[in-house]
Amino acid sequence: MLKKTATVSLSVLMTASVFVGCGKKEDANQGAANPSPAATTQASPSPAAKGYVPKELKVQFVPSQAAETLQAKAKPLEKLLGDRLGIPVSVTVSTNYNVIVEAMASKQVDVGFLPPNGYVVAHDVKKAADLLLQAQRFAIDDATGKEIPGKLVDFYKAQFVVKKDSPIKKFEDLKGKKVAWQDVTSSAGYIYPALELKKVGLNPDKDTVGMVVKGHDKGVMAVLNGDVDAAATFQDARNTVVKDVPDVFEKTRVILTGAEIPNDTISVRSDMDPAFREKLAQAFIDIGKDPEGSKIIFDVYSHRGYVKSDDKKFDVVRNANKEMEAKK
Repeated sequence: MLKKTATVSLSVLMTASVFVGCGKKEDANQGAANPSPAATTQASPSPAAKGYVPKELKVQFVPSQAAETLQAKAKPLEKLLGDRLGIPVSVTVSTNYNVIVEAMASKQVDVGFLPPNGYVVAHDVKKAADLLLQAQRFAIDDATGKEIPGKLVDFYKAQFVVKKDSPIKKFEDLKGKKVAWQDVTSSAGYIYPALELKKVGLNPDKDTVGMVVKGHDKGVMAVLNGDVDAAATFQDARNTVVKDVPDVFEKTRVILTGAEIPNDTISVRSDMDPAFREKLAQAFIDIGKDPEGSKIIFDVYSHRGYVKSDDKKFDVVRNANKEMEAKK
C-alpha cells in the first residue's frame, strides 16, 4: 500500500483538471451497428444522429474494492451490454477518478462510472460528462451496518471505521491518529469525512497522519491489521470484507458522518447522441433487473440497479465542496 499524507486540496485538484489534452474528435455522424434482438426495447439512433454515436463503446471503472479483482468481475458486463446495444463493448479499470474524467474529456472513454464528486468535476469543471443514470443500493441500518433487503435508496453515507476497543469515540479523537484515506476526489473516502473533521476544528491533512489506500476494503483491512487507527470509507464497507473476515463487525465499530451523499453515477460523454443515450440508459436499467446482470453490478460496485436522475440532486455535493474550501 502506498503511504503518503493526503495533502492535495480539492481546489488544486479541480483547478488542475481544467487543463486537458484533446483527443481526436469523433465523426458526429457515425452510425451504430444494428442492435441485437435483445435491444428491441429501445429504438435505434436515427441515421441523422445529433451527436456522437460510438461504434465500440468504451466503459471505465475505478476500484472501490481490490483493484486486482475488479477487472475480472467487470469483464462479463461487456457481453451483456454489447448484446443489448448491438456493438462491441470494452470495459477497463482506471487507477483513479481523475484519469476517467481526463479520458472522457479527451474523448477516449464514452461511459464512466463516477462517484458524486467525480461527476461534479467532470460535468461542472471539465464540461466533459453528463448524468445518465444513478445507482441504487439497499439501505444500510445505521445501528448494525447491515443491508436492509428490499429498501432501495439513491444515497449513502460516509464513516470512519475503528477497532472495537479503540479509544477513538468521536471525530475530535482522530487528532494525531493514523487514518487511511481514499483519493482526495472520493466523496466517502475523503471529502465528507474530512469535512466532519474540519467542522470540529481539525485539518484532515495536518492533524492526522494520512495513508492513501486504493479501495474501501483496503481501508477496512488496514484497520484490522493495525496499520492505521481509522479508515474513511462508505457505509458500510465492512460488508465487502465479511467473506474473508466473518467477524469483522465484531472486531470493529464505526463513527458515522450522518450526511446523505448521492449514489454513484453512470456518466456519458457530453457530446453523445440523445437517442443513443436513451438506448444505453435502458440497457443498463435492464441489466440491473436481469439476474446475471444484477450479480455482476453488485460484485463490482454493490449496485442493485439503476434509475434516471436529476443533476440538481448533486447540488449537495457542490455545497460540500464549497464548505470544504471555506473551512481551510
